[in-house]
This record gives sequence, structure tokens and C-alpha cells, in this order.
Amino acid sequence: MELQNQTSHSEFHLLGLTDNRKLLPLIFTMFLSIYLITVLGNMLIILAISSGTQLHTPMYLFLSVLSINDICYSTVTIPKMLVNIQAQDDSISYTECLSQICFVSIFGGMENFLLAVMAYDRYVAICKPLRYTIIMNPFCCVLMVLFSLFLSIMDALLHSLMVLRLSFCTELEIPHFFCELAQIIKLACSDTFLNNFLIFVAAFVFGGGPVCGIIFSYIYIVSSVLKMTSSGGNHRAFSTCASHLSVVSLFYGTGFGVYISSAVTDSLKNTAMASMMYSVVPPLLNPFIYSLRNREMKEALRKLVGRFIFLV
Repeated sequence: MELQNQTSHSEFHLLGLTDNRKLLPLIFTMFLSIYLITVLGNMLIILAISSGTQLHTPMYLFLSVLSINDICYSTVTIPKMLVNIQAQDDSISYTECLSQICFVSIFGGMENFLLAVMAYDRYVAICKPLRYTIIMNPFCCVLMVLFSLFLSIMDALLHSLMVLRLSFCTELEIPHFFCELAQIIKLACSDTFLNNFLIFVAAFVFGGGPVCGIIFSYIYIVSSVLKMTSSGGNHRAFSTCASHLSVVSLFYGTGFGVYISSAVTDSLKNTAMASMMYSVVPPLLNPFIYSLRNREMKEALRKLVGRFIFLV
């Protein structure tokens, strides 16, 4: 097949979630609503934490960073899809596509690391309560956030730079609503062994490490909680972990669903729908999970909304 210079004039085409143009207004409305709710929900979480002095703790610091990350994660993909639908143009330039791959990897990886950091925070709070303020001091918290961001950027740059070495065929149609790394690699006409090998290694190191950290943290947490003699202490300990466990289940559950979907089905549309669940749903639902399952957060949001109504 004919090759073309991807760095100068290549253009990809995002096929989206459906071929039926009659459904595009519905899809536009649905994704616009999802994006607005995601941004508004996460902004409320950030404002509630910043305005509530009782929430100035490591756990809520990490939650506010997670909310910022979720806003960025959604902003990388959904607005471009909305613009394409509105303009009735499914094209995306090579530079835009590569940038999207890079930023999706950064914010997806950042969410992965943040969930592990939040699990460690819960481990220290429950298993080592007397040393909690010493271990989780402000410097340590900021350092963990910055280190998570550094690892995410390194992972994203590795994948992005490896994509630069690929040559692409003239048929550059992506059965997705954004440039997903795996789909881009499938379009390459050149050898992709190194790219696929790097994905495997990165998933094992950057994905497996945080997952193992979360699992070991909760093994120690459950062990400590079971040793507590007070039933009230058990309930308080588990309640502080409930929201985090829900978010972890949502993030890794949808990610595992994408892997299973791509493995058992040949339908590109089904795979695109599964990837949509992974990239869109967690940022949308995270604010609701933390606001509905956390008494302190509900109280802070109630005060924030009351203050806003008073000002209006």
C-alpha cells in the first residue's frame, strides 16, 4: 500500500460512534451534557475543598487534584468531537492526533497513579493513625502528586515519540471519537512490534505497580480494621474508604471492560463504545461518588451552594 509522510500532510478521520448521521444531533447533545456535567461537578468539588477549612487534609488535597485531572481528561477528547459533529467534518490533523494521544496518556496515567496515592493515604490514616500527620505532611503530599505527574508525562512521551517513527497508509480512518493509541498503531504500515512491546511493558510497570499498591494497601487496611474491637471504629474506617473503592472499581472496571471487549469482539463500534465508557464515564461519575458517599463533602457542598444562593 502507498505510504505518505505523516509529519507533513497526513490527516486522520474520526469515524465516531455511529455511521447514522440522523443520530449525530442526539450524540452531540448527549456528549455536550456529559462534558458540562463533568466540568461543573468537578469544579464544585474543587471549590468545596478550597473553601472548607475542615477539608484541608491530604485526602481532600488528592481529591481536588483528581478533580482537576478529570476536567483535563474530558477536555482533551470531548470538545474536539463536538466541534467535528457541529462542523460535519470528521478530520483531525496528525499534530492534533499526536497531541491527543499524548495528553490522554498523561491524564489517564495521572488518574491511575492518584488512585494509588489515595489508597496509600487511607492505609496510613487507618493503620498508622498516630503517625499520619508526620508521614502525610504537606511536602510529602505535593511530592507524591508531582512524582505521579512526572511518571505520567514520561509514559506519554515514550508512546508519543514511538508513534513518530511510524509510517501510515492512505486509509487513515479511526473507528473512535478520539485518537486512541492502540487504534493509531493498527493503522501503521510500518513495523509496530516495538510500539506494541512498549505498550505491554508500560502497562505492566506503570499500570501494574499502582494496582499492586492499591491491593496491598487494602489488604493491610482490612487486616487492621478486623483487629478493631469497636464496631463504630470499623464503620468509620470502612466509610472513609468506600468512596475511594467505588472510584477504583469504576476506573479499573471500565478499563478491564475495554480489554475484554477488544479481545472477544471484532466489532470496531463495540470497542469504541467500551473505550468511551473508560474515558468519559469515570470523570463524569467521580464527583457524584465522592459527594454522595462522603458526609464531610456533602456538608461542604451544602455550605458552598448556600453561600452562592446568598450572594445571588
